[in-house]
Parts: sequence; C-alpha cells; structure tokens
Amino acid sequence: MNIHEYQAKAILKNFNVSAPYGVVIRDKSEAEKAAFDVFEKTGTTTWAVKAQIHAGGRGKGGGVKIAKSVDEVIQYAGEILGMQLITHQTGPEGKKVNTVLIEQGIYYPGSSDIREFYMSLLLNRSTGRNTVIYSTEGGMDIETVAKNSPQLIFREEIHPGIGLQPFQARKIAFNLGLSGQAFKEMIPFVMSLYRAYESADASLIEINPVVKTSDDHIYAADAKINLDDNALFRHPEYAGLRDLNEEDPAEVEASKHNLNFIKLNGNVGCMVNGAGLAMATMDIIKLSGGEPANFLDVGGTANAQTVEAGFRIILKDPSVKAILINIFGGIVRCDRVAQGVVDAYKTIGNIPVPVIVRLQGTNALEAKALLDQSGLKVHPAVSLKDAADLVKKHVARKEK
Repeated sequence: MNIHEYQAKAILKNFNVSAPYGVVIRDKSEAEKAAFDVFEKTGTTTWAVKAQIHAGGRGKGGGVKIAKSVDEVIQYAGEILGMQLITHQTGPEGKKVNTVLIEQGIYYPGSSDIREFYMSLLLNRSTGRNTVIYSTEGGMDIETVAKNSPQLIFREEIHPGIGLQPFQARKIAFNLGLSGQAFKEMIPFVMSLYRAYESADASLIEINPVVKTSDDHIYAADAKINLDDNALFRHPEYAGLRDLNEEDPAEVEASKHNLNFIKLNGNVGCMVNGAGLAMATMDIIKLSGGEPANFLDVGGTANAQTVEAGFRIILKDPSVKAILINIFGGIVRCDRVAQGVVDAYKTIGNIPVPVIVRLQGTNALEAKALLDQSGLKVHPAVSLKDAADLVKKHVARKEK
C-alpha cells in the first residue's frame, strides 16, 4: 500500500527519524494559519509548499515551491491545490492535487554548505537480505545515478539474525563524507530508519533527499513508504492511511471482490487463476501479437460471482478488444468458472468483445457442457496455442 509523504513522515517520526515539521491543508483558506503554525513551532523564515500525490518528480512538475513569506505560502498553496500535476510517474493524464503539505524550510537563505543524499531500504531478493542503498547524489533519480555514476551508489546488506549494527551505520555516514555533528546525527538517523522499516512491515522506505543542513543537522526532506499489504492485519492503525483517490478505480473495485488485479496498457483482457499461469498467459498474448490489458488472478477459490466481477472490471477498459479466460482447475472447479461466464452474459447483457475460454482440469467436461448448452458466443480453446491463435484472429478483426 502506498501512502503520502506526510503520512510517511508521521510514521518515521514515531521511530525518532528526524523530519521537518509540517502541517497538512486541503483548502487555500487554511494556508495562512498553517504557515504561522510552522513558524511558531520552528522559527523558520522559509516554507516548503508540497503537493501530496502518489508519484515522484513533483518538483519538476511544479508541485513543490519554496515560499519566503506567508503571502507566498498562500499564493503557492492556491496554485497547487486542485492542479492536475503531471510528472514522469503519473503519465500524461496527471493526478489532481487534493492535499498540500506546508513544511518547515530547511534550506536556509544564503547557506551554501547544504548537502543532499539518497537513501532507501528494501529487500534484496537475490540474497534474501534487507539492504540499505545510499548515495552522495541525493535529489536525483537513483536510476540516473546508477546509469551515469554507478560508483557513487553504495549498498549495506543486513544480516537477518542480528539486524543493522552500529558499525554499519557509521560506515554509511563515513561513505557519505560526513564529519562532526552531521556524522554523529547520521548514525541514529540510519538506525531509526531501519527500525521503522522493520516495525512497520514496509516493503520500501525511500528518502530522497536526506539533507545535511548548513548547521549540520540531518533531516528526511522527503519520504516514500510502501507498506506490505500482506502485513496490514498487524497494523490496524495504518488502515486509514489508504487514499482511494490515488489508486486506479478498477484496482479498488477488484480489491472489494478479493481479486488480484493490475491495470496494464494493452488490448487483450485476461482472467486466470494463479500468478504463474497469469504470467504465462500474458506471454501467450504477446506472442500472438496482442498486448495484455491487465493482470487478473481470480485465485484458488474462484466462483461464479468473482468471475462475473472480473468481467465487469475488464470491460470498463475501452482499450480491450478481446478477453481470454485461461483456467486450470486444480482447486478451482471449471464448471463454476463456466457458470460465472454464463451469469456475466445474463446480467451484463451484450458483451461487445469476443471471449476466448480455455478451461482444463477439474470438471472441465461439465464446464464445456454448460457453455455449449448456454448458446453463448464464446470461443473455446483446448491448448495454449489454440488460445493464442484465437486471440490473434479476433484482435486483428476488431482492429480492422
């Protein structure tokens, strides 16, 4: 689950990770009070006015402004709230800004001795160990740094049995070229960041940039946290952090029916049971000349209701030219899936795209009989090659 920057910083502060003080607003009328609140708490004479959306590159898109007066805070808040912010991560449609964070300025006017670092925590799946990735080149896309200056990216792997050790935090501070007060503050900063990562069951924490101010203090100037959905049952306090406005409506709808759905940019909708079969099905679609429009795994307990819900979600995508249902009945009964197809046709009405159905395994013969007796215009396939050929045929016909 993705969360906003201000929510991520609130979690980090609970683990004593230093971050600037800020106030969240959702209307321009709240900006003046928020600016004075930040001033009274910190004595700052500059403010960062920051759009809160689930995407990076906000500054380049005009979603982050540095205000040097309360009047500028009000002006920038009014400009950013309600804007359709377009970044390299939002796509050309952008995202509407509904929330703004007004934050203590940590880039002090006239100061030159400010440094920015990159730091993230995530699991290295090849080694099975959590890893701190960090660089002296903060404030930049880490992908760009990796491509142009790979020698400036450092990694510190953490033994799962003992966790992050103080000597590793000191090594990180040393590699970042810190000394004095900044060196001393970076060590507890890294240790606290790791405690937050483990305790919150995060799949990613990314701080870009970590800032060393001109007076040698360390702050998380930005913060991104991805929470592991599978561990949310251990953190009921995080349930309210989810912002459905930031998520794809189709994916939100799918989650209500316990469907694993991810929207893609292709023209062939697919409905499959099992992640491995889903990946193989998407490969088949691509080999046939099509492009997958989605990843949809109905899971091992699929029934007529979940199949019907899957149909409805796929058909909301106007790019879909055909639907491929590829089910292997192990735990799932193929006849239940077939009944879901029949029910979908009855309740949805006319389905405007060809539906290719491949059902193999438990009760496959009963499933075929159900479809045959229904009189529906579905296109049966026996093998994956048959399915691929039918996809190719019907997508080509639709695009003529």
